[in-house]
Amino acid sequence: MTTNDQQPLGSPFSAASTAEDVTAGLDLSGRTAVVTGGYSGLGLETVRALGAAGARVIVPARRPDVARAALRHLDGCEVVPMDLADLDSVRAAAARIAGATDRIDLLFAVAGVMATPERRVGPGWEGQFAANHLGHFLLACELYPLLAACGARVVVNSSAGHALTDIRWQDPHFRTGYDKWLAYGQSKTANVLFAAHLDALGRADGVRAFALHPGRIITGLQREMTLREQIDRGWVDEHGAVVGAGFKSASQGAATGLWAATSPLLAGRGGLYLEDCEVARVAAPGDPMDDGGVRPYALDPDAAARLWELSLAATGATPITG
Repeated sequence: MTTNDQQPLGSPFSAASTAEDVTAGLDLSGRTAVVTGGYSGLGLETVRALGAAGARVIVPARRPDVARAALRHLDGCEVVPMDLADLDSVRAAAARIAGATDRIDLLFAVAGVMATPERRVGPGWEGQFAANHLGHFLLACELYPLLAACGARVVVNSSAGHALTDIRWQDPHFRTGYDKWLAYGQSKTANVLFAAHLDALGRADGVRAFALHPGRIITGLQREMTLREQIDRGWVDEHGAVVGAGFKSASQGAATGLWAATSPLLAGRGGLYLEDCEVARVAAPGDPMDDGGVRPYALDPDAAARLWELSLAATGATPITG
């Protein structure tokens, strides 16, 4: 995949489209999907739409009891305990999933954290990089045989926040000083690079991967931010009601991921960055983050390969041979 491939395809959907719009008329009977973060926010909307279309949905969850309560009215959903920041937990979840199904048609990496206070996990890793990237990286690698069994699509939620920074190769874990927004931005760049290289390795098996910006949405992702921070950014009013321009509903935010997973326009394609149910343009230097698009450094194949090797070494994941 090159930046030349980042061209709109003429999608019939838009920023205003909802999860229900994208999945209307789809029959996903016999398909199995795995959705991290599938019990709140965009993940829950994704699970609802997939289940309504007939898919079996497995939801790895850090809080399994909360997940089961949130999903209790949905048929065809199963909850597997998993903490993305705990690699042993990720391996155990992957093993449980492998014991419950012989194929995964769709893998959605939706769970994430944003702008958290400094946290160290594992051997001192920066927490946002660990949860948003390394946990999903390990999960995808461990589930890869199930993905390859049916030529799956993998959908990775990134963000316009990837525009904040490239990978900090000399200090990815912020050992020389922590900045919660740069740490978030780095993890979102990692999401795009991960999808790009997974696609490069997996395409021979029919496994295609996409990264995306779901749009601006107020969900549980902002739980580590104070109300004052969100007011000062113009996102919400003093009562917490959304007032920012261009914000989407959770259903609209889930639409691009569902489009990535099911659109026939994307057949035979992969390694692309999507937004508003369309292939995004490449952003020019100096473009404001809120103007959308993908930064060229997040699509660089050499950087994607370098991050892949760094992630393999960190997690001890089973290598994927492309």
